[in-house]
Amino acid sequence: MVLEKAKASRQGTCCRHSNEASCAAAQTATFSVACTKAQRTPRIEENEISSVVMNEAIALHRALGPGLLESVYEAILAKKLTDRGYEVKRQVPIPLVYDDLEFDIAFRADIVVENKVILEIKTVEKLNNAHKKQLLTYLKLSEMKLGLLLNFSAELMKHGTLRVVNQLDD
Repeated sequence: MVLEKAKASRQGTCCRHSNEASCAAAQTATFSVACTKAQRTPRIEENEISSVVMNEAIALHRALGPGLLESVYEAILAKKLTDRGYEVKRQVPIPLVYDDLEFDIAFRADIVVENKVILEIKTVEKLNNAHKKQLLTYLKLSEMKLGLLLNFSAELMKHGTLRVVNQLDD
């Protein structure tokens, strides 16, 4: 059932019907349980996005290795995610209002996927707490719930990844 739901969310149908026509037919059938519009609307969860991002980041790191500029990894990762059908934005300006001060650009998120997940790309010797705190601040200001800190200079990508959560419901 979980696999059916994931497949259905990509197809824009609910998890009980194979296509939009059968879903619509179920709504008109007398004894069938009709699908609500919310069930037919694709909804991509943060955890699904995170999983896809990690797979693509690992593949990218294996192919190119460490040592390139952040902008190279950012551009390639954004293209790979776009090719997989995700809405991806690069260098997204995030505004800030504090008291009576307004900043059009408080920071720029490296990559935002589906307006739900911030990806912060790094090429540093080692991730530290300052990187984590920075990403958490970005999540709070943007009101997003999940961020991934991806350090492409790590020997293995799994050692260069940090998941940062801002009140995410699991």
